Amino acid sequence: MDIVVLPANQPADRFYRGGPRIQAFRGEEPRGDRIPEDWIGSTTTIRGEASLGLTTLPDGRILRDAIAEDPERWLGREHLDAFGVDTMLLVKLLDAGQRLPVHAHPDGPFAKAHLGTGHGKAEAWFILEPGDVHLGLLRDVDADELAALVDAQDARALLALLHRVPVRSGDTVMVPPGVLHAIGAGVLLAEVQEPEDLSILLEWRDFELDGARDGHLGLGFDTALRAVETRGRTTDEIAALVSGGAEGDVLARAAAPYFRFELLTVGGSDAATGTGAGAATTTTHAGFAVLIVLDGELTLHAQGDPDAHPVRVERGTTAVLPHAAGALTVTGEGRILLARPPRR
Repeated sequence: MDIVVLPANQPADRFYRGGPRIQAFRGEEPRGDRIPEDWIGSTTTIRGEASLGLTTLPDGRILRDAIAEDPERWLGREHLDAFGVDTMLLVKLLDAGQRLPVHAHPDGPFAKAHLGTGHGKAEAWFILEPGDVHLGLLRDVDADELAALVDAQDARALLALLHRVPVRSGDTVMVPPGVLHAIGAGVLLAEVQEPEDLSILLEWRDFELDGARDGHLGLGFDTALRAVETRGRTTDEIAALVSGGAEGDVLARAAAPYFRFELLTVGGSDAATGTGAGAATTTTHAGFAVLIVLDGELTLHAQGDPDAHPVRVERGTTAVLPHAAGALTVTGEGRILLARPPRR
């Protein structure tokens, strides 16, 4: 098995604006402003859809079907023993052409009990282009206050309840299940999440959706809002969810049960002189991963397949790395972000 380079997978007609920054990141021409998400290496569908959101491989197969047909080669025996035929991942590029609505995602126990899904939806972000995000309550609220804000569709009051967090390129943000959040306009990010499409929307005015009908996952807001965290978080608690993009596993500790983001830097610049250090070679460990090239020009070689050909990639390239491809040797100068399942 070799590295599989993926085309863009951007579901159309989403409820918020965005998309041009994804095309610019990929080096492609703009195709519209209602395609704000690129679902990468996806075995997950948009909620309520039969196939929309699933990744199609270059050979025409659906990735979910290809994994089901040969799970050990795609995922590895250790992964199968721990998680079964479940990648444990959904990876996206997300372009916030407008501020996203204040929302939250349920945790696993709530989702299993009320929705019958195998996961909740924790998520984490690697910031590609900076801006502001809103994360976690500044103070405790009670259920009645939250319900009243939803009924009033008071977006200003909802935002005023949340910590505003300026984020820079290279920062990471962990968003635990239940925590209210919103991504600010202009932010471009890579996202890793549990493989479900589950959102509880507390606002929908100025968005192309019927939140009164679709914002509560079919449960009614009385039930859905029980999945939302109502305790305030301190500034220190929010800071613990945000980190700089150091080499290696870059996410906050709270992400460990759910997924990993690994940042791999090859070559780069000499910190002492500020000059380019030139091309270099490094090797990652084997294992299923979804890959995003952040910048540079690199050559990838899958060590597990003697017949594999080197794959040249550049900024904006996305790919899926099967377990059977083995360790990945990377040569050149640039950075790669690898999304991986949680450790067993």
